Parts: sequence; C-alpha cells; structure tokens
Amino acid sequence: MRTVVELEERLARPGEGLIADMARLDGDIMILGAGGKLGPSLVRLALNATKGDRRIVAVSRFSEPGLADALTAEGATVVSADVADEQALRGLPDVENVVFLVGAKFGTQGAEHATWFTNSYLPGRVADRFRDSRIAALSTGNVYPLVPVTSAGATEETPTDPVGEYAMSCLGRERVMSHFSAKYGTRLALIRLNYAVELRYGVLVDLAQKVNAGEPVDLSTGMANVVWQGYANEVTLRSLLHASAPPFVLNLTGPELISVRQAAIDLGRALGKQPSFVGEEAPTALLSNAARCHRLFGYPELTPAELIELTAAWIAEGGALLGKPTKFERRDGRF
Repeated sequence: MRTVVELEERLARPGEGLIADMARLDGDIMILGAGGKLGPSLVRLALNATKGDRRIVAVSRFSEPGLADALTAEGATVVSADVADEQALRGLPDVENVVFLVGAKFGTQGAEHATWFTNSYLPGRVADRFRDSRIAALSTGNVYPLVPVTSAGATEETPTDPVGEYAMSCLGRERVMSHFSAKYGTRLALIRLNYAVELRYGVLVDLAQKVNAGEPVDLSTGMANVVWQGYANEVTLRSLLHASAPPFVLNLTGPELISVRQAAIDLGRALGKQPSFVGEEAPTALLSNAARCHRLFGYPELTPAELIELTAAWIAEGGALLGKPTKFERRDGRF
C-alpha cells in the first residue's frame, strides 16, 4: 500500500466471512455518519461485500468536497442530511439495518453539553426512529476503567467505569440506546472499539510522526490496543447478524497488547531514527480483551508488526494524513 487509492482498495476488500454473512443478512443497510473518518471505507466495504444485491444508504452532511459524488458513482445511495436535525432524521428511509457511526470526541473540554448531545441524546433519537431495525452502534473501550497492564485487558463482563466527560457520554450512548432496546425489543449491537489504525491515522501514526520528527514519545501510557481498520469495519457489519435485545456487546480490537516503547523503537528502526522518551510506564492503561470477537470473527489480517512496517513506509514517503491524533496517551479522559 503506497498510495491512497491502494489503501482505500485494501480497506474496502471484503473477506469471505463478511461476504457469507452479508448473504445471510436480509434487507438494505444504512450507514449514519458515512462522511466521517471511518464511514467512507465502511460504505465501500459494504458495497463490495453485497455486490449490488441491496441498497447501501450513506447518510452524512458530507462536508468533504467530492465525497458524496464519489460514493454515488461507486453505487451507494447517498443522502445528504444532518441526523441531529429532527425533521431530517424523520425523513430518512426505513431500512432493515442501521450502522451508527456518529460521535464526538475532541473538543469535549469546554463544550461538554455538545458532547453529551451528540454521544448520548442523539443516539436515543436514532434508536427511537429505527426501533424496528437492527442497529450496530459504534461505542468505545473508553467506557472501561484503566486496568493493570499485567492483565489481558477488560472483557465485556468488566464493570464500566469511564474516566472523563467523553467516556461518560459514550456510556450514556450505550445506556440510552439500551433503554430503547428494552422498551421496543430493538435488536442492538454495541461495538466497543479501541484503537483502530490505518496508514493515515491511529496510534501507530501518532508514534511514527513523533519518532520521525525527533520528538519525545510519552511513555506514561505504556501499553495500548490497536486493530486494522479494515477488520474493524468487517466486524461492525457482521455484528448486525448478532444484534439482539438485550444488546449484544462486543469488544473490538486486536489480539495483542502492544508496548508503546517497543513500537516506537520498531518504528524508529524502520525510519532510520533513534526515538527518545519522556515519562515512565504507569502500571495501568486503557486495555480491552477481544477474545469474544476473535472467536466469532477470526483474527485481523494484518498484525501489529506488519502495521508498524507499513506505517513507517507511509510516513517516510510523506503519505497523506488525516491530521486527527488519537491522544491515546491521555489518562485523565480530557480530549
């Protein structure tokens, strides 16, 4: 993967498991938040996996120039709408399956009211509107507490204990959508993702940029989860078949915990740079155990070692970036 075109093609390349599951899934699929950082590749993946046998409806404000036209040309049914507007939400077509990607993370500090509106109130409006649909809603591993780095990470049975307003509002999303699932029997899947990576953003890009620029890497969060974005998109779509009432809850990440120090060293080796560090590894971190996910859907096609090599090559060649740092190193929940 040396170009954006090649990267987008890889992200949208469906595996056999996804193709088989999409053949079993009845009805059209609507993706809310299709213009965000995850949305376009997920829309394309759904189009390729279903091979034109149903509508893939892409809904977003589409602030990126040309994206709506591009997705239309590729076969998506594009609806330009702000789902935060009640009239626009009510005007969306009825579909059997909904993937909810809308969320707010950065800028929480000082705008907590807007964060709670987007992450907690709006999901409830969507769950009410599409009460008769299957819904796969993207959540986050931030709903868990920091856990010992010597553990295998929080499981779906670990009690939630979010740190900070962003994480609390995401738990609010889950609670409010679960309310409508209980009230109407809505089939719901809650996907706790952390941290998805591709070559334009993610934990590895954040580290590679620092190493390449000669900036010190903060070690206070010494361990992290990463998972290839293409796999995350596949699991999100496949989770529609597992949506249930009460909700199906799934941790979504890679099978390995990565050492931030070692990842920086490996990136430095590939970039021909010597990383420098500040701080010391804390005994806890935000870590998830995705064993349930891997039992159901298999393992990601790309390992952390492969992703490190690909990321280093991308950064070395000046590849395009989304300019959206993860801030994974923050331990106070302030984004």
